[in-house]
Amino acid sequence: MPFTVRLFCRFLTTTLCLCFTLAVIAWLLLRGSLPQYHGEARLAGLVAPVTIERDTLGSVTLQAKNRLDLAYALGYVHAQERFFEMDLMRRRAAGELAEIFGAAAISTDRNARKYRMRARSNAMLSQLPLEQRQLLNAYRDGVNQGLEALTTRPFPYLLTFTQPHLWRTEDSLLIVMSMYLTLNESSKDRELAFSVMHETLPKTAYDFLTASGGSWDAPLIGASMDWPPPPAVDELNLQKLDPGLLRHDYEYSDNMPGSNSFAVTGALTNDGVALVANDMHLELHVPNLWFHTRMIYPSPNPGSRDIDVSGASLPGTPIIVAGANRHIAWSFTNSYGDFADWVRITLDPQNTSRYLGPTGWQSVTTYHETIRVRGRQDETLLVDETHWGPIIATDHDNTPLALAWTALQSNAANLELFKLEQTETTNDAITIAHNSGIPAQNFIVGDKNGNISWTIAGHIPLRTNNYDPQLPADWHSPNTGWIGWLEASQYPLLLNPSSQRLWTANTRTAPDQLLDRLGDGGYDLGARAKQIRDSLFDRDQFTPSDMLAIQLDHRALFLARWHKLLQASLSQVQDTTNMPWRKEMQQALKDWNGTASTDSVAYRVVRAYRQEITKSILDGFAAAVRRHQSDFKLPKLSQAEHAIWHLIEQRPQHLLPPNYRSWEDLLIAGAKQVAEIMQKQPGGIAARNWGEYNSARINHPISRVLPSFLANWLNMPADALPGDSNMPRVQSPNFGASLRFAVAPGNEENGYYDMPGGQSGHPLSPYYGSGHHDWVTGKPTPFLPGAPENVLRLIPSEQ
Repeated sequence: MPFTVRLFCRFLTTTLCLCFTLAVIAWLLLRGSLPQYHGEARLAGLVAPVTIERDTLGSVTLQAKNRLDLAYALGYVHAQERFFEMDLMRRRAAGELAEIFGAAAISTDRNARKYRMRARSNAMLSQLPLEQRQLLNAYRDGVNQGLEALTTRPFPYLLTFTQPHLWRTEDSLLIVMSMYLTLNESSKDRELAFSVMHETLPKTAYDFLTASGGSWDAPLIGASMDWPPPPAVDELNLQKLDPGLLRHDYEYSDNMPGSNSFAVTGALTNDGVALVANDMHLELHVPNLWFHTRMIYPSPNPGSRDIDVSGASLPGTPIIVAGANRHIAWSFTNSYGDFADWVRITLDPQNTSRYLGPTGWQSVTTYHETIRVRGRQDETLLVDETHWGPIIATDHDNTPLALAWTALQSNAANLELFKLEQTETTNDAITIAHNSGIPAQNFIVGDKNGNISWTIAGHIPLRTNNYDPQLPADWHSPNTGWIGWLEASQYPLLLNPSSQRLWTANTRTAPDQLLDRLGDGGYDLGARAKQIRDSLFDRDQFTPSDMLAIQLDHRALFLARWHKLLQASLSQVQDTTNMPWRKEMQQALKDWNGTASTDSVAYRVVRAYRQEITKSILDGFAAAVRRHQSDFKLPKLSQAEHAIWHLIEQRPQHLLPPNYRSWEDLLIAGAKQVAEIMQKQPGGIAARNWGEYNSARINHPISRVLPSFLANWLNMPADALPGDSNMPRVQSPNFGASLRFAVAPGNEENGYYDMPGGQSGHPLSPYYGSGHHDWVTGKPTPFLPGAPENVLRLIPSEQ
């Protein structure tokens, strides 16, 4: 054999051996961070043994002799399965992501760090009752023991060449603060845009665009609102605007962090027990945000049965967020009240370190926040704070603005919700909800005696009535702004409604007379809530399967009138020879079946048409604002459908954008734009079904930086998904029901619990992606964990 051939063979053999060795090392490192699923683990800090059972989906049942040991064990399990995801949540709230991801995360950290949430969490921690601090400390110890017990650190830290930091007690409060960012933060940016609109548009135009509700409303209490009339021609004439002011850049999205929740009394079930359903709509990731958990421990009341609580735990915290405990079942949806206000700050022109406060000139407090950046020099951020909150924005006239937000108050986060585990009646649950330190949520609870109730959970600011909370205001005058918190007697509350039904879906739930208490933080359009409400009234008896049918309802009732409008617009296109797109569009509409089904081309076409028309119409109003502020962009206007449809029906010439001669031209141009975009893609319009667009992108947070073959291994399959916004089955590629459940307290065995993304965050775990396929297909899996497949016992090291 020639020397060169032998040399090549040796090189090839060496290379293959090296690759094989590296692959084995990588596999061993990855396997070293697998959770321990069976056997025993001796741990310091436990008082008595704890049993941890996992069923075939990895759903966990923990049995302990006391609540602190249970918190410890839950922390241990959460850390072994989900520590990296817990770490991301605390870092997101604290503004510490750049320590892992470097310069790519600096802007995110700058935005979060101005709230100083770690410092605030520490302060809140010191004020918690002893019982709650003990629970958090036990959970912290369990988390750190679970992390330490892994042979190697969790694999994302291996990929990023970083080390995990130990869990601190206040980190669990940072998890709560992270949920404030998810559920509340967008409303404050909306109000900054409202201020510009209020300053530059006629009042009638501002009111027409920003009203809180209309004919789509489906409140629990009261009737729908009347949408205000549009501005007259002598107030606003869009036809006279310079067409160069049009941008067509409205960022259209119906995705809103929120949920569906509904319940029926025992009068509508076979066994007389209330039935509660919940599906929480959030961004979807691998693994899922929630962790399916059952916890059993002795009741603190002598002679009572064991506490047996099941549902969704939130890794990073030691509690069940939503679920059932044999006596009550409870659920949440984002309330979208207004819980953040902008305060106009008057600085002393002679000394800008002072501002005019309620008691005269007060000093601005400046904090130096250090942002640690991996691979770069640390960055120092200066945060100026006032009596009301940090100064982090400016108004339309460049006046400094401070943010007053419930998340930044001393009672923003606590563990009151853990008391729901031991609660037996809806009345007691309502009291706990009012005292809970969480982002304000719609709270629905039902009990085994058949009662159901709704209220708002979380703290609600008590406002004076001398300013508009949707716009920045000067609070330095006495008795202006927030003067405390609503008392329990002032909260909206509905007990056992005469209809025997409750429903919430991120829309206005209370009558407009209560808006001065709850405010409007961007209520969702009521189409989804209305469809749920009507489905509830279509039946007189309910089982869990009936609740699931409502959750999976993807009928496109909301788009029915848009389908008719598009048909009418296409019929007005006369010259089919020069406009072949018309025939293709009409052909596509023939498969309209009134649902957001994956094979429907018509649904996708009609949906795109609505979005195109909405953008065009709203762009005219945005152009009117751009006369005064050239870079203005409209905020998300959740209720804009009311304004849009009013204009389509009435067709006032003066409110037509300046680049159109008639409303018919606008409607036809929108159809043509949709057609041309779809024609450019392979297969043309006929190949553009809804499933092609709405294919899952439910990914692991680290997969974006990996080669595609590894990313695909970590991510969930790109399934075509039915559903959309403005219907009960809310679904987009990476947004939708982060869980679905329905349960009757005391009959948990007959309930169901589905979630995407799986239980475990480890790709070698048998529970990675577990249950995801059932979530995709809508197959119900049991609410309670099944028979144990793996059993792990945690034993005190002293035994």
